[in-house]
Amino acid sequence: MTAYIHGQNVNLTFRPPNRAPVRALQGFDIAVEEGEFLSIVGPSGCGKSTFLSILLGLIKPDSGDIGLHGKPIAGPGTDRAMVFQEFGLLPWRSVAQNVELGLQLKGVPAAPRRQTAQRFIEMVGLRGFESHYPHELSGGMKQRVGLARALATDPDVLLMDEPFAALDAQTRDLMQAELLRIWQDARKTVLFVTHQIDEAIYLSDRVLVMTKRPGRAKKIFTIDLPRPRDYEMRVTPEFNDLKLEIWNALKDEIMG
Repeated sequence: MTAYIHGQNVNLTFRPPNRAPVRALQGFDIAVEEGEFLSIVGPSGCGKSTFLSILLGLIKPDSGDIGLHGKPIAGPGTDRAMVFQEFGLLPWRSVAQNVELGLQLKGVPAAPRRQTAQRFIEMVGLRGFESHYPHELSGGMKQRVGLARALATDPDVLLMDEPFAALDAQTRDLMQAELLRIWQDARKTVLFVTHQIDEAIYLSDRVLVMTKRPGRAKKIFTIDLPRPRDYEMRVTPEFNDLKLEIWNALKDEIMG
């Protein structure tokens, strides 16, 4: 039976003009079930973000099988949405207008567009900030807007590329808890790229460790910790045992 998201023997080499080719992915395999929260960790430059771009339909691999719902991914689609590290908000649009953007591009009429945007603004805890502009928001608030914008289009799959990397530690912890709350309500399939092992364990059903470039799947860890999760679980022996196991799988790729 084909997984909800499947990738088999995915290969990609970048060939910039007047420079040596760069093999980004080689023999990369992945299988993700519907409604699963899977995090991907690996050394810098191993192809984590590249793979998300392939899933989003922005990059076509050189070879291999990559699909969603049992169908090949041939380009961008409304069944997938991305949340980026850099927020990606339009500075001339208010919070509400930014959240409405994807709906507007889909041709949703103004009244239902506003209603949907409002629902997701409230879901991410930004009620009362609808008329504010990005320069009036903190980093954590901007990332909440980005998350609301992605969810408002009702994608089947949410792709998140180090979305909390630019936030301070306290805000990052709060956003992780907020993301878990929203995921438990919406039950979207989530692929989450991060460099933080703690973050990956706290959020995920499984964690995939990638090799150094050219990236491939090295090992997958099942995170058999009860949900709902709270901050205190991070100091339990079970959590720290998992952290050590994942670090041992990752460190040779980083140091090698």
